[in-house]
Amino acid sequence: MADIRGFTTMSETHAPDVVVETLNRYLSKMSEVAVANGGVVDKFMGDAVMLLFGIPNAAPDDVQRALICAVQMQIAMKEMNRENKSLGLPALFMGVGINTGEVIAGTLGSALHSENTVIGNEVNVAARIESFSLRGQILISESTYARCADFVQVEEPMEVHMKGKTQPVTLREVLGIPSLSLQVPRQEIRKSPRVEVRLPFVYQSVKGKVVIPTEHKGLAHDLSYEGLLAEVSPDVMEHDEILVRMDLSLIGSDMQELYAKVRSIREVDQHRMAGIEFTTVKDDIERDLHRLVQLLMQGSSHK
Repeated sequence: MADIRGFTTMSETHAPDVVVETLNRYLSKMSEVAVANGGVVDKFMGDAVMLLFGIPNAAPDDVQRALICAVQMQIAMKEMNRENKSLGLPALFMGVGINTGEVIAGTLGSALHSENTVIGNEVNVAARIESFSLRGQILISESTYARCADFVQVEEPMEVHMKGKTQPVTLREVLGIPSLSLQVPRQEIRKSPRVEVRLPFVYQSVKGKVVIPTEHKGLAHDLSYEGLLAEVSPDVMEHDEILVRMDLSLIGSDMQELYAKVRSIREVDQHRMAGIEFTTVKDDIERDLHRLVQLLMQGSSHK
């Protein structure tokens, strides 16, 4: 069974009727692509869609068709955004996670409501994989890759930490399907996922490689592998170098120090917000930071 999870996000805030119209166009188009490739639309979950391949009857090419479907969905998203722009509708961006394995299929529910669906660990893994995807990305598990290694072009493997897993899980990003001349359109310039947080931290100014003793308190609103968006004090200026001290006890790590640079400053709702980029991060701290972001992401729909 190949399980696709797709999640889409709007780029801006719009009126409810515009949101409904845009999402219905998106869900209709994704359903068309799925059915054309022999997939089954299991359910819509808000602006997410869950697709199944190999249910109810398995076939040797289930994984290949799932991959073709995912790439065509991303291509269709790019075309749809072009149409949305001409219609004055917001842009949409979708991340996709694919996993392959055994599941339990059946009718679940009660006399009041029931539905045909699948359950099991592999379904949960597919959802977790999707949570790591950036806008426009397709990420696949090792079990999926093992069945399509000679069919798809992928990036180097990456290791992520999933809730409920004691060991890191390996994922790969799909770039295209060479034999069919299909390529995944690049939609995202960011190099890492980001997650909304309310994370206090302490920072100190760095002048000429000397750390100034005075400590200031900040509050991170947005965290990624590369940096954070945070509330800072009025004395922080654009291009300042700072030493950030973050409490990583959530993942069993101590307070860690990260050298950083303030890349931008703006006022948001009477708060002074700084875009902060980490500049020097030791390997062990980098691993801790990645793990923290990954675990927080799985409890958030933001990327």
